[in-house]
Amino acid sequence: MPAPSDSPSAASSREKLRDRFQSVRAFSHELTDPLSPEDQTIQSMTDASPAKWHLAHTSWFFETFVLKQYVPDYRPHNDMYEYMFNSYYQGIGPQYNRSQRGIISRPTVAQVGEYRAHVDGAMGAYFEEASDNAWEEAASLIELGLNHEQQHQELLLTDIKHAMSFNPLMPAVYQPKVPVADSNGAPELEWIEYPGGIQSLGWDGEGFAFDNEGPVHDVLLQPYGLASRLVTNGEYMEFMEAGGYQSPRHWHADGWTVVETQGWSAPIYWRQDGGIWYEYTLRGLEPLDPDGPLTHISFYEASAYADWRGCRLPTEAEWEVAARDEPIRGNFVDTGLYHSTQFGGASDGDGNLRQIYGDVWEWTSSPYTPYPGFKPAEGAVGEYNGKFMANQMVLRGGSCATAHDHIRSSYRNFFYPDARWQFTGIRLAKDFAGNRRT
Repeated sequence: MPAPSDSPSAASSREKLRDRFQSVRAFSHELTDPLSPEDQTIQSMTDASPAKWHLAHTSWFFETFVLKQYVPDYRPHNDMYEYMFNSYYQGIGPQYNRSQRGIISRPTVAQVGEYRAHVDGAMGAYFEEASDNAWEEAASLIELGLNHEQQHQELLLTDIKHAMSFNPLMPAVYQPKVPVADSNGAPELEWIEYPGGIQSLGWDGEGFAFDNEGPVHDVLLQPYGLASRLVTNGEYMEFMEAGGYQSPRHWHADGWTVVETQGWSAPIYWRQDGGIWYEYTLRGLEPLDPDGPLTHISFYEASAYADWRGCRLPTEAEWEVAARDEPIRGNFVDTGLYHSTQFGGASDGDGNLRQIYGDVWEWTSSPYTPYPGFKPAEGAVGEYNGKFMANQMVLRGGSCATAHDHIRSSYRNFFYPDARWQFTGIRLAKDFAGNRRT
């Protein structure tokens, strides 16, 4: 039975959640402070959203699922915002056309700020005045809303990067908070072997986890190995120079169709000038580091490269079993580099797998489907994850745009196989038969 809300433990829990609310909400503004109002309005593709939309939508979430549900006298800041900033929740009502978010000049950035202040003020009052009966349920939705906002902080970074990449000025959107390390070479790739067998999969711990991370269930794994580090830019360049984008041999049929129709010939942010390769980053255009971790590639590209190397991508079960004993350390958004970084230093854990967390989301070969026994929550909030469990692929590990306290070994990210604008990369896998490498 949960402790009464006036007990010391309950009061402390409420204070911690209030402090976390303020911290997460403030970080969203930290990410948008370097952006001009014009920057915050642009939308470069349907999959991306304007920065100010992210600020508004994350406020809409708290307004819709907490304030309107648990504060009887709550008055919305603007009744039209329920329609304008609803992303995909059919149970709430209709939504404004996703592909046209960038043409909404009103509300202005300043007015979106006023909306956030209105919601934050109402939430602050709720933290102080929430009744005993409703608090436990509301607290779980507040925690969900904070994790939701952290996801949108990552999307805000990747969306503005995509938009700025079309600007001939190649602007530096953010300045790194710490010095960017000089290239020191990639360590030799080694194979870390795992015995397989019957393993449990899914979240079975204390604290928050998304519904798609459970229920816990058993899986049977064959002996396998994971590469000790991520694939580098230089290694992927070898694939390109070998004609990887010119032959369908290593590609999925759908992937090859995308290569031909989209004219792919390199990762999305690579640029060549005078025979020299550069990479557009949130810090501006930088010389491509051949020893740096490859990022911003699709599942199709990852799978083709793995096949060309005579390897494969790991399944999400293989990845999770290997990663659960590794320390959650790495280059996250908290580091302030805003890009995948060199091997070594703060980005490496103390375990066997370098950069298993942070830097880049790692593509797996697993389709995003429900775990056995999965049931979405009742009501509109149940649309959060369950409705997307088809036609997408699972990624693991977090990236340089993910918050450190947001990630865990069971975390399941998912994107369509042709998506490239996220910080996504490759860790190779292969089969082993006992102690014999195959």
